[in-house]
Amino acid sequence: TAYEIGVRLVGSEMCIRDRVCAREILGSLARRAYRRPVTDGEVDTLLGAYREGRGDGGFDAGIERGLETLLAMPQFLLRVDARPVDAQAGGVYAISDLELASRLSFFLWRSLPDEELIDLGAREALSAPEVLSAQVERMLADPRASRFMDDFVGQWLQMRDIESHNPDVRLFGAFIDTLRKSMVRETELFFQSQVRGDRPIGELLLADYTYLNEGLARHYGVDDVYGSHFRRVEWNDERRHGLLGHASLLTVTSYANRTSVVMRGKWVLDARLGSPPPPAPANVPPLDENDAAAPTSLRERMEAHRNNPVCAACHRRMDPLGFALEHFDAIGRWRTTEKVFGGQGDDPAVKANGLLSDGRGYSGPEEFKQILVADLDRFAEAFVKQLATFALRRVMTIDDRAVSYTHLTLPTKA
Repeated sequence: TAYEIGVRLVGSEMCIRDRVCAREILGSLARRAYRRPVTDGEVDTLLGAYREGRGDGGFDAGIERGLETLLAMPQFLLRVDARPVDAQAGGVYAISDLELASRLSFFLWRSLPDEELIDLGAREALSAPEVLSAQVERMLADPRASRFMDDFVGQWLQMRDIESHNPDVRLFGAFIDTLRKSMVRETELFFQSQVRGDRPIGELLLADYTYLNEGLARHYGVDDVYGSHFRRVEWNDERRHGLLGHASLLTVTSYANRTSVVMRGKWVLDARLGSPPPPAPANVPPLDENDAAAPTSLRERMEAHRNNPVCAACHRRMDPLGFALEHFDAIGRWRTTEKVFGGQGDDPAVKANGLLSDGRGYSGPEEFKQILVADLDRFAEAFVKQLATFALRRVMTIDDRAVSYTHLTLPTKA
């Protein structure tokens, strides 16, 4: 009948409209998920899954089946850089602009590239210096860039380790989980402000401000800060300037019951100067904290420890760097005396002075930071290495140095 014919025509038209809509939806999702333009064949594969799902439960079920298939595809799960057919084994070659779009997005946003990046990559326009610079500025201005900044702080400054760090409650009862989280948030907000403000790289060591809430302000002995929200606070205390005054860093480079000259010195060598010491020999005994006949101060015990020829070479480099921060206790509070070993006698005065292996001396964290800033080229190179390791998700090698640092010049702003 005419009615039956009409129903069939309408149903056929609806099916055609559904297929068109499904192709448009799945094609658009595949472009984002695969991080590049997709072929008709790739979309047809997803439409096959759509048709199976649609037969079981209608249009929505079909789209759901197609999406499940998309999320299981290697093109979504894996990021593979295509090697040019004429590339030499072990040689250097340029990645495509689409691959650059993915690397840039997963680096700065920790997520998929958006349509603008994919479009520029597809047109091979992204690698043009002025375009690439503009895209980096756009991406850093986006709120999603805070993901990269916070994750990089966690890796570079070892903030991730603070979650498993538990200072001795008998000695540091003020350390609670809320304070732990506030310490980390201070460092994250500080680093974000440095990046978003395009500040000179030396300010990471010398900046005269930080971000505090009431709990952290009390920890530092700062008045007139109330409430749980963080706000920018100018430092009147030069000893706290820069990252080396952050309680998060000072806590994570300490033991549960005391500071660690070695851990702090090793951290400065690695993160600040880019020259980590070799692992300690397996047969070196630790400091005996219960030896009543041994010296009572940490400095004296470390000096005795350095008398061991096996230890001397590394400790001569590390210890002077760690002693510069000895005025900060194991949870980052300022102190003038340290707890005596063995619990007997008066607490010895902290001596935060030293002589570096190159002959330069300092007295206190202020002078020590000035020495580090004097080596700004070295600090900048170490920072670039840490950032490249984070961005590329692998350790840098000597070959990377030849490629990455050949044209590196130290700008006024990093």
